[in-house]
Amino acid sequence: MTAITTRIATELGVAEAQVRASVDLLDGGATVPFVARYRKEATGGLDDAQLRTLEERLGYLREMEARRTAILEAIREQGKLDAKLTARIMAAETKARLEDLYLPFKLKRRTKAQAAREAGLEPLADSLLAQPERRPAEQAKPFAGREGVADTEAALEGARAILIERFGEDPELVGQIRETIWQRSLMTAKVRRGKKTEGEKFADYFEWQGRLSSLPSHRILALFRGEKEEVLDLDITDPPSEAPGPGQPAWQERRIAAAFGIADRGRPGDAYLAETVKKTWKTKLKPALDTDLRARLWSVAEEGAVAVFAGNLRDLLLAAPAGPRATLGLDPGFRSGVKVAVVDATGKVVATDVIHPHEPRRDWAGALTALACLCRAHKVDLVAIGNGTASRETDRLAAELIAGQPDLKLTKVMVSEAGASVYSASAYASAELPGLDVTLRGAVSIARRLQDPLAELVKIEPRAIGVGQYQHDLAEGKLSRSLDAVVEDCVNGVGVDVNTASQPLLARVSGLSERVAGNIVSHRDANGPFRARAALKKVAGLGPKAYELAAGFLRIRGGSDPLDASGVHPEAYPVVKTIAAATGQPIAALIGNGPALRALNPQKFVDATFGLPTVTDIIAELEKPGRDPRPAFRTATFKEGVETIGDVKRGMRLEGVVTNVAAFGAFVDIGVHQDGLVHVSMLADRFVKDPRAVVKPGDVVQVHVLEVDAARKRIALSMRSDDGERAARRDASPASRPAAGARPPAAPKPAPAPEPTGALADALRRAARDRGRGS
Repeated sequence: MTAITTRIATELGVAEAQVRASVDLLDGGATVPFVARYRKEATGGLDDAQLRTLEERLGYLREMEARRTAILEAIREQGKLDAKLTARIMAAETKARLEDLYLPFKLKRRTKAQAAREAGLEPLADSLLAQPERRPAEQAKPFAGREGVADTEAALEGARAILIERFGEDPELVGQIRETIWQRSLMTAKVRRGKKTEGEKFADYFEWQGRLSSLPSHRILALFRGEKEEVLDLDITDPPSEAPGPGQPAWQERRIAAAFGIADRGRPGDAYLAETVKKTWKTKLKPALDTDLRARLWSVAEEGAVAVFAGNLRDLLLAAPAGPRATLGLDPGFRSGVKVAVVDATGKVVATDVIHPHEPRRDWAGALTALACLCRAHKVDLVAIGNGTASRETDRLAAELIAGQPDLKLTKVMVSEAGASVYSASAYASAELPGLDVTLRGAVSIARRLQDPLAELVKIEPRAIGVGQYQHDLAEGKLSRSLDAVVEDCVNGVGVDVNTASQPLLARVSGLSERVAGNIVSHRDANGPFRARAALKKVAGLGPKAYELAAGFLRIRGGSDPLDASGVHPEAYPVVKTIAAATGQPIAALIGNGPALRALNPQKFVDATFGLPTVTDIIAELEKPGRDPRPAFRTATFKEGVETIGDVKRGMRLEGVVTNVAAFGAFVDIGVHQDGLVHVSMLADRFVKDPRAVVKPGDVVQVHVLEVDAARKRIALSMRSDDGERAARRDASPASRPAAGARPPAAPKPAPAPEPTGALADALRRAARDRGRGS
């Protein structure tokens, strides 16, 4: 265990004591949010991101130690474990290195090499390798005629099988070649014969190559998906500069030969050994290393994709809540109509309806009248419109409603409806909204999402929310663990009102299980609202440990103790009493009293139990009790008259909402059915490595339209300051637009607004190549 904590401490750049304390807490059942928030003295102030990394590395290294132990035991049982091999296994720092060391001892299906050894041909193999000055056929003669060895040719083939296995399972050699290939070799892609038409979405990879070690995650996933759909053929190849000349061995073969002292000096046995080396590479090492490197590529891609998904999910969950305001939810549709639900300030459903303003019934006037009556009857403040099919047409209906009913002072907002259908058909939705038609549940969810995205989205399986890239290709376990951690961190970072929270929201609170969360709701329904945190101890199944882990994240507003509405943990209430006594004010008066709290010296309240970090946090919490870390609510205004992709023109300046962020850029809803893409090169006037450093889902942004491809439903956007002006100038000049089907001139001609060149042209090409790769 000491070795593990030392390694994690080195990787995180923190003291080993911090890691050891964190591991002890996690092993004791504590959650990451609890440790990050309430055990800063023990961990030296490690934050939730560091603790999540620590937790992940701890699991990996423990698995590796278990594998190390199993490998040592397996080799020991074979009677082949010596001190040197033990030292090499103990020094292995990765699972791949462990498996390389174990490979020669791993039990395999019966091989040609095993059969050759059983026929007594290992001495021949040793002799052929050690004495290349002797003719191979002469060395093989004494072995011909043995059982299973028909002649000298069979003896030489058996010896070759032994040597191929020996060469191909040398751990140092395998590791060196694998790493060299990773650093220098290329992944190449070619379209399969007859697949060009049906595989058009992979057209960028029909003739393509890229260095293994620098492939971004989204490209790796696109390549593997193209192969899976039988459109692309992939291969790992050497760069052209390292291709061997005619009759020359590949560098991998030269590496194998050098490792075993094989060289072509014109001796009788050199040709035999050279052929053995060639076959080692072609038939054993290359297939095995291709498999290893593909797995490594997949691991890189998966890690990147999971990080993108997790980051986007975090931003979506922590999007600005509109708050407790009566909301009208509209789930748009054409033939089936627009589903309507009104929820009050608490999220309770108070009215539902279905209107048919669009094709085929086109009852626009009746729809407006019905909506106006609902809004007036229930004092609606907000109109939430799902962003799916018929969203822009429904948005126009809402705009006319607002214009025709100015006294209602309504505000309309486009809301992502990703996952709403999953929620509608879930068992929880059936229990939460009994008797309500499945189609209407989506409208309820859309309305509630606007009020509080976090509270509503936790009811949906994170994978179904759809803010990742290629999420359906990823390993379910790894993705689920990462997304569950994000949800847990978000819920506990915001805090939960125990008297209004749903069971799914409560189940994400530190220390609470689904069963205990359900018991809290049942207790609340049977006995009325909780008046104090201490009353939670009466809930069935909520024992002392669960209470310790959960209490600080549960809020009770308007209860018997004002501290219960804050993030101060009940275990720290004595500290607050000491602070209040020092100021001469009651706790209720002290809460929110910034001047008095800022005048305090936290060091004076430190004792043997609560250190300076905790006291500092307590004072900050008292100044702004129960503060919500989410941003203030604001909405985007879509441009009037821009409702379909046909309405979007180059040079337009539009306002939109970021819906998704991928490694190659950000998708933006500009009010049409197809999101536009801001390529990473177009996100800012400076170089941007990580798109999430600039934007996140839910951000309201200003964009310029660079290019519109209506046939392929692609819109290229830019957030750079000068691109809109360039595009507008270009479109303003007829001379700058080539005739339909014409090729651009070889050299630019003088014109008032030239086509973009240099960095802008390069960026446009990159956008055209990469856009649309998220899913």
